[in-house]
Amino acid sequence: MKILVSGVSIAGPALAFWLRQVGFAVTVVEKAPELRAGGYPIDIRGTALDAVRRMGILPRLRDLHISTQRLTFLDVDGSEVASVDPNVVIGGVDGEDLEIRRGDLIHTLYDLIRDDADVRFGDTVETLAQHDDGVDVTFRSGRRETYDLVIGADGLHSNTRGLVFGDEARFHRYLGYSFAGFTMPNDFGLVREGVTWTTPGKGAALYAVLESEVVHGFLVFARPEAPIEAFRNPEAQRDLIARTFDGDGWEVPRLVQGMREADDLFFDVVSQIHLPRWSAGRVALVGDAAYAPSFLTGQGTSLALVGAYVLGQALATIPDHEAAFAAYENRLRDFVEANQAMVSEGQATLFPATAEALEERNAALRELSSAPRRAPRPEHSALTLPDFPVRVH
Repeated sequence: MKILVSGVSIAGPALAFWLRQVGFAVTVVEKAPELRAGGYPIDIRGTALDAVRRMGILPRLRDLHISTQRLTFLDVDGSEVASVDPNVVIGGVDGEDLEIRRGDLIHTLYDLIRDDADVRFGDTVETLAQHDDGVDVTFRSGRRETYDLVIGADGLHSNTRGLVFGDEARFHRYLGYSFAGFTMPNDFGLVREGVTWTTPGKGAALYAVLESEVVHGFLVFARPEAPIEAFRNPEAQRDLIARTFDGDGWEVPRLVQGMREADDLFFDVVSQIHLPRWSAGRVALVGDAAYAPSFLTGQGTSLALVGAYVLGQALATIPDHEAAFAAYENRLRDFVEANQAMVSEGQATLFPATAEALEERNAALRELSSAPRRAPRPEHSALTLPDFPVRVH
């Protein structure tokens, strides 16, 4: 089997690792010129912990665990609503779940395949043409090759999905929020903690990873329609955010200024991908490209790791690719849909859109701050992974 995987983030290298365990020839292509570093913290929990354990990287990831100690929620006037253990909010399990810098996880996964797969940076798929014997691929670089299968692991705005399944708008479910993420100097004295300020329909957050000299800033706001006009225009993004948060209190003016000055601004909408099928012929999708749950669920990374394992296991054990793709989807879809259902349109628990919903959230947080830790959310561990056909050391 000669397989092309598009995307070197999380799902892509994880899938490439599993495919190499059974001897498939794997090419991984990434449009970025080099491996991405940095990035906001991500979570690995539930079934995904089993996936990374089977990959043999759980001890390394435990060494990289950030261990945020506290989340503090502030009211519109800056007064404290509650200060809680992060696991109480997300339904995590203290001592088991992992919180890791996104870049650290990407580098860890890349190290597993860098010497065992053909990884190409600075290129991407331009065209795909399926036929009975394979998929003819033309790359932006001009290279042309034929593969038995092509897997799109290229994220929420997947190029592979667009080439095979059509316009993203058909599968994109906007959840009513837009957000900006960036880094700025840690002049706030924050260590291993996050602070969130909220007013109806808007929220601002600062997140300090370990004792870092920079903090991650987030600005989130409700909006009935996605700001399509700003998607490809960074200055329009900055202007929209500044207008939206103009006149707000607490440290919001400093965050807006930090956003203005940041060279790593990331702007997008809070959304999910819902596809009726995750494969078409010899092409399949995995991770956010197939079933992005949105960052509000905290499950994007875990779904990518679990999806890569389930797809890899199906291809390793079922000779017919269409039957393997069907088995992958049949095993995983209920798990994906349960995690996507953790958030619905306009109902972000941490950033309520109405005054009534904000008061309900605050009341719940005050109870949580003095309550014992809850059991983990069942959605996180609702799937048992099938056995892989080879032992991985």
